[in-house]
Amino acid sequence: MDSGLVQDSSMALKNTTDIFAKCSKFTRAKELISAGIYPYFRVIESAQDPEVIINGRRMIMVGSNNYLGLTSHPKVKEAAMDAIKRYGTGCAGSRFLNGTLNIHVELEQKLARFIRKEAALIFSTGFQVNLGVISALAGKDDIVLIDKMDHASIIDGCRLSYGEVKKFRHNDMADLERVLQRCDGRGKLIVVDGVFSMEGDIVNLPKVVELAKTYGARVMVDDAHGIGVLGKTGRGTAEHFGLENEVDLIMGTYSKSLASIGGFIAGSSDVVHYIKHFARSLIFSASPPPASVAAVSAAIDIIEDEPGRIERLWKNTRKMLSGFKKLGFEVGPSETPIIPVIVGDNETAFRMAMLLQEEGVFANVAVSPAVPDGKALIRTSYMATHTEEQLDTVLRAFEKSGRALGLIS
Repeated sequence: MDSGLVQDSSMALKNTTDIFAKCSKFTRAKELISAGIYPYFRVIESAQDPEVIINGRRMIMVGSNNYLGLTSHPKVKEAAMDAIKRYGTGCAGSRFLNGTLNIHVELEQKLARFIRKEAALIFSTGFQVNLGVISALAGKDDIVLIDKMDHASIIDGCRLSYGEVKKFRHNDMADLERVLQRCDGRGKLIVVDGVFSMEGDIVNLPKVVELAKTYGARVMVDDAHGIGVLGKTGRGTAEHFGLENEVDLIMGTYSKSLASIGGFIAGSSDVVHYIKHFARSLIFSASPPPASVAAVSAAIDIIEDEPGRIERLWKNTRKMLSGFKKLGFEVGPSETPIIPVIVGDNETAFRMAMLLQEEGVFANVAVSPAVPDGKALIRTSYMATHTEEQLDTVLRAFEKSGRALGLIS
């Protein structure tokens, strides 16, 4: 072999950056672990009930999206077990080929009826819904308009599409109109969260729909945190505003109120049919397992049969919103069971979470860049099944922890 080639190859290797180098340089999480204030990947040893067990200790859970408390409902668990007995644990293929069971089709029909749309299509995760739907619909001549605080799955769906992406300021309808004015002559899809998952506020859907009509855009609502929560019968943000016939596409997940894992898109028959044949995250992913599908179907039945659950959820929500405000905490624009307690810098948020854990309360942490700098928060969320006593305990824990950190006087 030519010695010059060997030398050139050796020099090339020396000048090459190891793609794994960034891994050893990432030390922040290890520093938090060493300091005893790392709030992520905490191991839970029980069901997602109002109380959970961590390291053998019982704690009140205010970090779960199990809004209606259905993950432990006997009918939901029974439906899942019955499905496993009949169909086994998996489908061993994609929906496109061998993985479509009769219960998949039955759930799609039930979801379409529940959401009051012509058709629905189910995916294996909610994240995959947004990846597949947005990338299937937005072509190179199209524009996707998204709220700056939209969920990460919406952002990633936009990245996978060939469409141009334009962001507007959070829930700022004047800014949305400004962006729309610059999009004439092109296909336009406005994608918004129904309930924003960190802030807990609700999209100004009436104005979104009005602007969409004015400028010839279509509207898709990610209602992951709205279904089972908003609307007279729990059908979500569109029902809440009386705009079910005005929203083109409604996306939902099962991992919140519907007590399982997976997701769906609902809309007109033609659009859903198109998505079914072009959404890569559907076509090239394994089909939702039978237990998950059956659990969702049972959860929908319970939402319709037990409207009192939604009423109890909102009673608990009002209690906690009022309680935090009386204590002097900043809760931002929240108007839903997602109530953020804004604490300021990231370090304070980490310490607050650990102080709460010491008081027997499990709450989530959101820090920059997931939220703006200086707006780190403790994200709390509530269930219909929380008791008054449990919620009072949570408020006392926040009061004690907030005083210790100087957040309230």
